[in-house]
Amino acid sequence: MEPKKVRTRFAPSPTGYMHIGNLRTALYTYLIAKKNNGTFILRIEDTDQARYVEGAVDIIYDTLRKTGLIWDEGPDIGGPVGPYIQSQRMGMFKKYAEQLVEMGHAYYCFCDKDRLEELHKIQTASGMPTKYDGHCRNLSKEEVQEKLAAGIPYVIRQKCPTEGTTTFHDEVFGDITVENSVLDDQILIKADGMPTYNFANVVDDHTMGITHVIRGNEYLSSTPKYNLLYEAFGWDIPVYIHVPPVMKDANNKLSKRNGDASFEDLIAKGYLEEAVINYIALLGWAPKGENEIFTLPELIQEFDVSGISKSPAIFDPAKLKAINGEYVRKLSKEDFIRDALPYIRQSCKKEDLNLDLLAELLQPRTEVFTDIPEQIDFIDSLPDYDISLYTHKKMKTNAESSLAVLKEILPILEALPDWKLDSINAAMADLVAKLQVKNGYVLWPLRVAVSGKQFTPGGGTEIAELLGKDETLRRIRIGIEKLSQ
Repeated sequence: MEPKKVRTRFAPSPTGYMHIGNLRTALYTYLIAKKNNGTFILRIEDTDQARYVEGAVDIIYDTLRKTGLIWDEGPDIGGPVGPYIQSQRMGMFKKYAEQLVEMGHAYYCFCDKDRLEELHKIQTASGMPTKYDGHCRNLSKEEVQEKLAAGIPYVIRQKCPTEGTTTFHDEVFGDITVENSVLDDQILIKADGMPTYNFANVVDDHTMGITHVIRGNEYLSSTPKYNLLYEAFGWDIPVYIHVPPVMKDANNKLSKRNGDASFEDLIAKGYLEEAVINYIALLGWAPKGENEIFTLPELIQEFDVSGISKSPAIFDPAKLKAINGEYVRKLSKEDFIRDALPYIRQSCKKEDLNLDLLAELLQPRTEVFTDIPEQIDFIDSLPDYDISLYTHKKMKTNAESSLAVLKEILPILEALPDWKLDSINAAMADLVAKLQVKNGYVLWPLRVAVSGKQFTPGGGTEIAELLGKDETLRRIRIGIEKLSQ
């Protein structure tokens, strides 16, 4: 028999931002589909109206598009198994639940809230797990009809076996066996007629032909109940791939509430979409070779479920930053200028700025675009600095030698007809030769005078070119004045 075409789905709830763990699930779901020439489906699970956030669906669309995770079927483009928004599929779930009742795999439960709260109190006090006690499980057909006719509110519960075990296979965790006695008779249809998340999930996955289910390993404990539903209907059970959580540290999950970054936050902090996706792929998955830098097409080729770890993945901001730095350095100069310009303009408003030269200086020194404003905040205005900056052991400079050097530099640069980097460099090289000193002896005082900083992108000559002749000479005179005092 020919194997089924792979169909995977990413099924987020529109509850706000896209957190890192959620985006990683989307990525793995996409990669598994594309690696197998399959179909990647987007389904919006919006039945929890209490948590619904206005505009959240647009955030989901926007994030997936920005990261290149383009869906083949979904709410906005349609497809053969729509609708792709769960709230638009409501009519079908109750009939499936009633079918299970007919087959003896589910039952009507008329227990009210007070009874269930009392039951859970007793179970908790006895140190037992809180689960439904099967009170309505064996009502006769007549009793059920009587209660329905009387209009008593009800839910429909799954009838789980109470003896024996249920075993299922997961591609990451292998075969897992669960004692049926621990399974709760979960609610399938709530009192308001709406399906529970777990039930809607199973029905939607089957009716959409989903072959591979990729989700967080917190769903491992629910999987036996999912499988009992599939078996009750006589449906094919999908391939399960449960992925480990993404943690802030050994004890804490990443959480927006605790100020941990969402995808949008990372982009706002100056990270590149491609770098974020590359890093997220490595959170819980190990490629076969040494290389860790992959474009999305390369990830499709490299990705293998066997590389997914069982252990939680720790989000490492330093590693993300290093990977982002690799991507920044690979940008063409034009793309670097385009991406860097908003950050350059945060601290530098100078109009006649040589962006080509500035990009050459900044690109090798930028890991994240938010590094830029602080690196160039001296261009618009010279910061007030201490003359101790002129003392540099390695360059063999001090305040006295620096004053003498700046007095030599000033007339040379005043007389320079052509204010270009090559001319400035040549003039300084001539001075170094004339004084018979090392380069740093001349260039360190120049850098301090024109920047007022210890660390700058580029040295004194590049900064002089960026500042222009008048501003460079003004700053050198300020340096001479400071040192003369």
